[in-house]
Amino acid sequence: MIYDLQKATMWKRISAWLFDTILLAIVAVLCAWLVSVISGFDGYNAALDERYTYYAEQYGVNFNMTYAEYEAMTEEQTAALQAAYDALGQDEMAVYNYRMVIQLTVVITSLGILAAYLIMEYLIPMLFKNGQTLGKKIFGLGVMRTEGIKVNGICLFIRTVLGKYTIETMIPVFILIMIYWGRMGLMGTLVLLALLIGQVIAMIVTKTNSPIHDLLAGTVVIDVASQMIFNTQEEMIAYKQKVHAEKVARQPY
Repeated sequence: MIYDLQKATMWKRISAWLFDTILLAIVAVLCAWLVSVISGFDGYNAALDERYTYYAEQYGVNFNMTYAEYEAMTEEQTAALQAAYDALGQDEMAVYNYRMVIQLTVVITSLGILAAYLIMEYLIPMLFKNGQTLGKKIFGLGVMRTEGIKVNGICLFIRTVLGKYTIETMIPVFILIMIYWGRMGLMGTLVLLALLIGQVIAMIVTKTNSPIHDLLAGTVVIDVASQMIFNTQEEMIAYKQKVHAEKVARQPY
């Protein structure tokens, strides 16, 4: 075991990340599905589709047309489409279901991803010790505090919830949802680009090549087999003092 920082190789980190991401996505989908069932999302979505179908038939329009089809419409067809949208906007039930679908989409996505992160990136590393996820366990990687001390629950929580979930996942996901629903345009794209550039710079510039979540938590990914990890700061200080004393003893008078 070596005291000096034994950073994990980039290939091992990428391999572990890919494995963990696949598992995380599967768990997130399952959790999101469970939340959608509990919240009754399908009922609101079906009711909204019913109102769209009703007004599409009443005005003889197609709400699901492509941009090219919209551009090819005549003035009469455009007027009919606008009238159908105006009628939808006056339909209180349609408006209510539309709002519920948007709100529940955000809630279901958020809770599904949060549950997946808490299970795969917090609970499992707490059980395995040394911050090891399933992917890190397989590839012999771990996580410790930058000063060489074992990660605790607070570090893992900051790393997982504040770093990975909030900044690196939910901000981009929320922006993408808003772009999809037409609530955000160029500004959302610029924020996504800024986050991506910031992540790349952090991994290139920092001494430990750490992404944002590790910088926030003060942690680093290491090679477990060769890295010495101390349980407490006192243990680390005692070890340094011992090494220093042995080095001084070996020096000639």
